[in-house]
Amino acid sequence: MTRTAPPAKAERVSGSLLSPELRGLTVGIVAVITLVAFEGIGVMTAMPVAVGDLNGLGAYAWAFNGYIAATLVAMVVSGQQCDALGPRRPLTAAIGLFCVGAVIAGTAPSMAVFVAGRMIEGLGGGALIVAVYVVIGRVYPDSLKPRAFSALAAAWVLPALIGPVIAGLLADNLSWRLVFLVVPVFALPPLLVLVPRLRSHDGPLGDITERVGHTRAALAAGLGLVALQSASEWRGWVGLVLAAIGFAILIPSARHLLPPGSLRFARGLPTVISLRGLMAGAFFGAEAFVPLALHDIRGVTTTLAGMTIAIGSLTWTVSSAIQGSSRVHLSRVAFLRIGTGLTAVCLVTVPLSMRPGLPPWVAGISWAIGAAGMGLAFPSLSVLTLRLSPPADQGANSAALQVSDSIGSVVLLAVAGAIHAAAVANGGATALTYTAIWLSMAAVMLVAMRLSRRVVVRT
Repeated sequence: MTRTAPPAKAERVSGSLLSPELRGLTVGIVAVITLVAFEGIGVMTAMPVAVGDLNGLGAYAWAFNGYIAATLVAMVVSGQQCDALGPRRPLTAAIGLFCVGAVIAGTAPSMAVFVAGRMIEGLGGGALIVAVYVVIGRVYPDSLKPRAFSALAAAWVLPALIGPVIAGLLADNLSWRLVFLVVPVFALPPLLVLVPRLRSHDGPLGDITERVGHTRAALAAGLGLVALQSASEWRGWVGLVLAAIGFAILIPSARHLLPPGSLRFARGLPTVISLRGLMAGAFFGAEAFVPLALHDIRGVTTTLAGMTIAIGSLTWTVSSAIQGSSRVHLSRVAFLRIGTGLTAVCLVTVPLSMRPGLPPWVAGISWAIGAAGMGLAFPSLSVLTLRLSPPADQGANSAALQVSDSIGSVVLLAVAGAIHAAAVANGGATALTYTAIWLSMAAVMLVAMRLSRRVVVRT
């Protein structure tokens, strides 16, 4: 017998994320996302020290590649389990895996054990984000879903601003291992808050669509992404072969993991899912080279170059709060179109920062505009995904949204990396190199802006 009570209960919730009915859940999901953000940003900071201590420079990339591959598999499995069991048990298992992986990485005696710990962390991190989406889909009424996703965006701001500082202090003055070992300490309180509040939302909400072979397809897609990431690190025919292998594995796997019609941008949910990958890939593929370009071409200090990205984090959060405000009466589709337009403006104008006659902080203005666009569009895509999904398929489609995000990010970052690697191999990256990267990503974003017209929402 299927459960249908949770949606009705959600509609009776009052209009605030901090109402008595939702306060514990809101604090809990924001806390776990903040923890994941702190850990992810801290790892980026502490990783060079960890790899040096473990004599694992040759396996440096696998500390990230293994995490990404595991994340992709976990997203798909978590989506299936959330639809079948409800979000409570998958979320509990995800937090447990994340903590176990962090402890293994933090106590690793060798690089091999460290990579294994990172992969277990990836299983937890991938499962966790999908379970949180399902919590929002099942528990929060439609009027509060935009604000809930705005709260998740805000959870990344503090880690982005102070995470590198804290991780750097721990790694330099105490031990890089503490960046990992503190994770269980901060994971337990939100777990204790969330679990009892989710018991009433256990079970399926209807007939679950049979998804045979999704786990195998996710594993194959993860291997394809690893091949693409590795291709950007090799020059010549080796890189081309790895890229060809990656695409050969990835395309049929993506066809299996995403809703039917996603790869041809069929109207409705397929376009929503695919737009997430295009936007994530274009924005983050461009972002990866902003600090490097400002430092190498314009001579900006590392700190100031990094502040460009930090400013973007703030405008992302502000615009995300705007799209979640009840005072702004625009449709989700309107927010999506405005967001893609603003992000396209950013990517078209950021090359101006490479011109000697203009100040380098022009990049900060462009990036603030682009991040604001992402803050409008990303939550809107999440809300649209839940709105266009039958209740019994919210987990699977939330997983598809995250899978699209991962695939788009890795593929377009590999394209940007290939442009940069080709320039380095032929004398070094120049202002023209970074301009080519950003305008390539701008072209993708303009396509996304055009395709946003194919998002059709049922009333």
